[in-house]
Amino acid sequence: MKSWAGNVSARINAVVEAIVAGLMLALVFDVWLGVVDRYYFHWQLPWPEEFARYLMIWAAMLAVSCGIAGREHIGLTAFVDLLPKVLRRASLIAMDLLALALFLYVLWYGIPFANGGASRQAMIFGTSLRPYYAAIPMAAAIASLQMALVLLRDLGAHSEPTFEEDAV
Repeated sequence: MKSWAGNVSARINAVVEAIVAGLMLALVFDVWLGVVDRYYFHWQLPWPEEFARYLMIWAAMLAVSCGIAGREHIGLTAFVDLLPKVLRRASLIAMDLLALALFLYVLWYGIPFANGGASRQAMIFGTSLRPYYAAIPMAAAIASLQMALVLLRDLGAHSEPTFEEDAV
């Protein structure tokens, strides 16, 4: 089960990282276009700033699951590392379950939030804000899935020192 969860997590993470990289590339080109427009061509394009905002929101929200997959998010391990091994594992599993509950909470309330954007329009594009607001529940869903997978993969052992750390 541990290796299956690790493999599924790695596959999902690879896809999400590729999407985030594409969004960041589009963001760089969009901002570059806005700068070139403003200082050289004077086309006075109205959309690059707003589009950059939405690209950045989507990229940042999706990147949360990448941090979860690699256990690169902030962890309060100073206190946990002082605990005996049995309590340490139990507390790390409890923290993972709390984080999972948080992401499920955001998903639950993010869906009506995104649907509420259907009746609102983006200032420049004149489109519904639902696709832009959907970043919240979509990112929460992927983060929840990743949290569940890394919980199964690690089972509270992610704070234990490796052999390389023991040798130092």
